[in-house]
Amino acid sequence: MGGKLGVCITQRDQKDSFDDVRSDQPKRETSRARGRQAKTNGVPAKRCVDAPSDVSTRRPSTASDESKKDALNRENFILSHSGTLTDSFILHKKVGRGTYGSVCKATSRTTGQVRAIKAVSKSHVKNLARFRTEIDIMKSLDHPNIIKLYETFEDARNIYIVMELCTGGELFDRIIEQEKFTERDAARIMKQILSALAYCHANGIMHRDLKPENFLFMSKEPDSPLKVIDFGLSCKFEHGQARGTKAGTPYYVAPQVLLGHYTEAADMWSCGVIMYVLLCGYPPFSGETDAEVLAKVKLGKYSFHPQDWRHVSDEAKDIIRKLLALNPRDRHTAAQALQHPWIVQSTVMDSRYEVTLTEGIINNLRQFRAQHRLKKAALTVIAHHLSEQDIVELKNIFIALDKDNSGTLTYDEIVEGMRAMGWEEFPPDLEEVFNEVDSDRSGQIDYTEFIAATIDKTKYLSEDVCWAAFRVFDLDGDGKISPLELKKALGSPDMKDEIGATVDAIIRDVDKNGDGEIDFEEFVQMMRRAPEVDQGRPRKLPSTQSSGLAPVPPEMMTIQGHTATSHTSTSPRNKKPSARSAAGDSNASARSISTAPSPGEKGERERDWHGWEAGVTVG
Repeated sequence: MGGKLGVCITQRDQKDSFDDVRSDQPKRETSRARGRQAKTNGVPAKRCVDAPSDVSTRRPSTASDESKKDALNRENFILSHSGTLTDSFILHKKVGRGTYGSVCKATSRTTGQVRAIKAVSKSHVKNLARFRTEIDIMKSLDHPNIIKLYETFEDARNIYIVMELCTGGELFDRIIEQEKFTERDAARIMKQILSALAYCHANGIMHRDLKPENFLFMSKEPDSPLKVIDFGLSCKFEHGQARGTKAGTPYYVAPQVLLGHYTEAADMWSCGVIMYVLLCGYPPFSGETDAEVLAKVKLGKYSFHPQDWRHVSDEAKDIIRKLLALNPRDRHTAAQALQHPWIVQSTVMDSRYEVTLTEGIINNLRQFRAQHRLKKAALTVIAHHLSEQDIVELKNIFIALDKDNSGTLTYDEIVEGMRAMGWEEFPPDLEEVFNEVDSDRSGQIDYTEFIAATIDKTKYLSEDVCWAAFRVFDLDGDGKISPLELKKALGSPDMKDEIGATVDAIIRDVDKNGDGEIDFEEFVQMMRRAPEVDQGRPRKLPSTQSSGLAPVPPEMMTIQGHTATSHTSTSPRNKKPSARSAAGDSNASARSISTAPSPGEKGERERDWHGWEAGVTVG
């Protein structure tokens, strides 16, 4: 098999339902590898219509109608480009190939950040609209354990999905290497899976193809974070409404899916199978053919063989029973499973989350509140694009505060977390700060919202980082952000005329040369300018004695600034002007950005691109 980066390249790029899949039987693997099989085939099914694409995937908001008008939509910042991919990325060798395309490692020409790019041939995709729905679902998800989608490109032949780079391999591969996990390691993995799933279900997303192949580790480290990938079979759903499309993988599919009438509880069955495999190394339902496996799945009968399960705790077996309950009404939800004693007790001593909220982080939250909409939006873009290493401490604080492991923070969770971390007095403006950090007005603070509001300013002082954010708002790539572009990026259907006044105020504040637009120099000045903040009354620092949690010194929370190498392109979309060189010349930015590539440079780019498609190492 080829390598796996950001996506599971051993699986179909565009998944088939049971109705469509070919009837050829895959070659069987032995004992501990039997969980890895092709899609279920040969099962007749009645197809149901997916929920309309405009069905909301957000939780019901507790914010007022007035505050919702000022909401930021993070999905607006995940752009779809029609330009040439090689203008933005240096492509390295192809690391694998799926049924409908390739996976390539690539480096951003502007920031030096390394990504995984999945190229999908449009001619090979049976249902292009369904594939675009998969992309829309990925755009809507924001969780520490779900793969990040950064942007997409499209040309006449392919769609290119730019995603987070995961170098640690599949969960399946680690199962093969280790055969089985300790209960503590299995609990750490299951907690991440269940947290991601609780978030998806709360936001109306059913994955429908959970299996060890669809989880990637960020790195080779033993305690590497886990990421859910491959939303090719996922769908939007309304709570209480059953689905009928038969989709999934034999060993992990729920009995109700085979019957053509199921809810999100089908995902929980898959979690039970995964946990069973983690603890013993083989699936609870096995057979020499797909038909044999599916027959056993329908019956739902399994056992804990004493030879393999005698050393496994009763608590672990209990949660498996609750996840593999044949009646979906008796099956644990993701939220219930996260509160099971086995999960709670096995992960409570995880030292990574022995953290605290420092005064510096609270002040960062307060400063975020004082920023105008454009800077908040820019910080959201930057937070989304920062690497896992850049935000590891802030991520751990977020997870520590997220007591119900839902992937979002409520006001009560923040108060409870601060109290547990030793705060004896709370900032008087804490609730107001919370409401401002909740920039999409969902009623909770999402993962990227929290990172955006707490990152230290050293993270976004670099011109490379500022440029990566600037290009998200400069939609036509002319080197300036126009009022119309701001309206498109910052607006929402609820805002209507209000966005015009907001944009006018931003232009007046940021546009220093009076041309009615924001160039890169002005954008950088905005990012580097500190807002005036009311610090409130004095507050007591956290006491580590009252919580037993180790404090994190402020300097530990200030992660080193971005030092990525800039790979400057001559493309209008990507050539970054220097804020320093542009000083004193209001047109310098526009002139440098509008420089077209020379014929020789363009030809070299085209050779690189076609070389990748042919499987030749480039870059």
